[in-house]
Amino acid sequence: MDMDRAYANGAFIPNSEAYLPRWQADAEAFRSSLGARAELNLPYGPGARQKVDLFHPEGPAKGLLVFLHGGYWMATGREVWSHLAAGAVARGWACALPSYTLAPEARIAAMTQEAAQAVAATSARLPGLPVVVAGHSAGGHLSARMGCADLDLPMVRRVVPISPLSDLEPLMQTAMNTTLRLDADEAAVESPALLPRRAGVDAHIWVGGQERPAFLWQARLLSENWDCGWTVAPGRHHFDVLDALTDPQSALCEACLGDLPG
Repeated sequence: MDMDRAYANGAFIPNSEAYLPRWQADAEAFRSSLGARAELNLPYGPGARQKVDLFHPEGPAKGLLVFLHGGYWMATGREVWSHLAAGAVARGWACALPSYTLAPEARIAAMTQEAAQAVAATSARLPGLPVVVAGHSAGGHLSARMGCADLDLPMVRRVVPISPLSDLEPLMQTAMNTTLRLDADEAAVESPALLPRRAGVDAHIWVGGQERPAFLWQARLLSENWDCGWTVAPGRHHFDVLDALTDPQSALCEACLGDLPG
């Protein structure tokens, strides 16, 4: 199998080049609309990209949703995705979007630790609130890692990986591994599908029905190995599967923020 083709997304999405400018414009408009309820560039560590944007609802927050962005661990940042906080904020939740150090400067294992640091630091700003971690693609991988038993994140009650990369071994066979520098050992210890879910963490996997077969396989593998639910969103591809996070009434927002188990 041609793994570069298997994990290519934009080449199979009509007008894919239009998405990034639209996301950037929507994100900027959302940040501006919140005024003082948008706390930007909050540091969670000393690194240049170790910053988080935190968006507050009107009134006391019911909980905290942390969204970890995608980009194959090599691209984008929190400022591209601010608008995805809209659904959570409308439901009375705070929503945090961290950036993290990208490859080749950082290995994926280091990104996992940065994501955990961002979750813990942001939760400390809103003590006592339940935390849900979602993420998309590479961020779906990181959100799943936040639910793994090797990390001590007791505040995290649920993870919702969206189009996650849950088994990293196939990516070692792609050209992007020149930048990611994955080896067999790191792929094994950083693949959520190969790791146990932490006790007390609820999980639901989400993926678009029109995604590349490799992403459908990655999502199904994680749901089976973790014995948790998964949803295949009809007609959605790797880019527009995220749109539902802007709608507080969407099934994806409900999967993230609906009643948490006691």
